[in-house]
Amino acid sequence: MIAATIFCWTAWGLILFFIDPETAGIVGLICFHLSLFFSLVGTFTLIGLALRIRFSHNEIIFAHVGVSFRQAVLLALVIVGCLVFQQFRILNWWDGALFAVSVGLLEFYFMSRSYGI
Repeated sequence: MIAATIFCWTAWGLILFFIDPETAGIVGLICFHLSLFFSLVGTFTLIGLALRIRFSHNEIIFAHVGVSFRQAVLLALVIVGCLVFQQFRILNWWDGALFAVSVGLLEFYFMSRSYGI
């Protein structure tokens, strides 16, 4: 997972420095956003897993991987989604907050399903 995250950050850096968004068109923008999304997912998954391992009390470590990955995907979705909103010049503070709260509610739904509440 660490190697894949490093690869994704390298790909994002290469796209950032070597692709001109004016001439690349939609393909360049999609590559930029996808590589950033996967880089953030890998980074947030590793951070979340490290924190869960650090603060777990003799629990099974691999049980935390799915939760860390899901939360990383949702957090990366919020960040990249806000960047896409900004790209189209429709990002206001209330749009970003509403989007983040909506994704947070989605996480609460997944948490309630896993705990059987």
